[in-house]
Amino acid sequence: MSPANILVLAMTHEQRLELETVRGAGDLRFHDLLDYEHAVAARAIDFEGLLAAARAELEEFDGTVDGIIAHWDFPVSVLAPILAAERGLPAPPLSSLLASEHKYWSRLAQRECIPECVPGFVAFDPFDDGALSAVREQLAFPFWVKPVKAHSSALGFKITDEEDFLDAQSRIRDSIEEMGDAFNAVLSRVDLPRDLGEAGGNTCLAEQFVEGMQCAPEGTVFRGEFRVHGLFDMHKDGAGTSFDRFDYPAGSVPESVQERMIDLTRRYLEHIGFDNGCFNSEFMWDEAEDQLWLIEVNTRISQSHSDLFLKVDGASNHEVAIDIARGRPPRMPYREGRYAVAGQCMVFHDEDGVVTRIPDEADMDRLRETYPDVRLVTQVAVGDRLSELPGQDSYRFVVGKLHIGAAGHDELGRLHAEIAAALPFEYTDA
Repeated sequence: MSPANILVLAMTHEQRLELETVRGAGDLRFHDLLDYEHAVAARAIDFEGLLAAARAELEEFDGTVDGIIAHWDFPVSVLAPILAAERGLPAPPLSSLLASEHKYWSRLAQRECIPECVPGFVAFDPFDDGALSAVREQLAFPFWVKPVKAHSSALGFKITDEEDFLDAQSRIRDSIEEMGDAFNAVLSRVDLPRDLGEAGGNTCLAEQFVEGMQCAPEGTVFRGEFRVHGLFDMHKDGAGTSFDRFDYPAGSVPESVQERMIDLTRRYLEHIGFDNGCFNSEFMWDEAEDQLWLIEVNTRISQSHSDLFLKVDGASNHEVAIDIARGRPPRMPYREGRYAVAGQCMVFHDEDGVVTRIPDEADMDRLRETYPDVRLVTQVAVGDRLSELPGQDSYRFVVGKLHIGAAGHDELGRLHAEIAAALPFEYTDA
């Protein structure tokens, strides 16, 4: 039997390594579809151009297309299911994807089916000089603002007063259209709910500020069957604005609360008609009030979790993405890895600057003599100016991501601090 061909949108070297860890990888062949620089790293997005280029590559591909998968946020997250559906491969309905990708649409859908965990929210036009007055009619300070579509925490701001809002509004106005215009091109492909009104891709959302312990279930829906294969702790830094570390498996939230998170996610995905795809959802648990808040639902596996599943369970979560892409029931190993816990740990730099040095393989080899099996995925290159990098957090610059295995959560936290401090990143203000 010939190997199955899996087309991977904007595949990186690190992703290829993770893909090779899945069971049966010897019977699979992984191929690039579009390149990272155009599909992910470009500041301005030409969605229709990317779609046409991907279609052309698929037409020219010499072999069968047995599955199409993606790791990245928009536009890749939407390109993959469109391309798969066009070739008769399993894919979620486009409307169900956009109902989660569009943060305001998602909040409206959540309020319909799981209102008990939806924080207060209001949409606003960032180009409206009177937007703050309309927001303040429904939300008190502090609150968060963000575009209805953005990468990670980019253009997301905590607002404590009018000055914060005006500063955030100015920064959002400068760049929201880079993604918002392309998102509008996709929204035009589906019938939008009447409640959405004029809230297109260049709209923003203000949301009630909530606090607590953050946890993320990840799973699949295949032919109507909902499954969860892992839950993650999501730790924030001391300022509470940037994610510092993702731990697997979750240890900070009781099992009964985890079960509520899973049930709420299931009800939401059923409500929007999501099927034949992967998901991860993010919740905040206010322990004092025993209140769960749904932060967001992403309709894909998280590549931040991939190496952590490998370290703890013995295979990357690409396993389930590939299964579904090939029309097969998803399956994951369980606790067959080398470590009891694992974490993706951020390496930050707090000030703008130009990168003058990054750790090389010799540096990492020396570190591994003390910390075996540590993996670093560098997010910058020599010569990069941090403030010009796409998809960065609004508060801190992520220059690297460490994947660390440990015997327990406390040890993981200690190793994160030690290893991050030892990495030889260097910068200049020039």
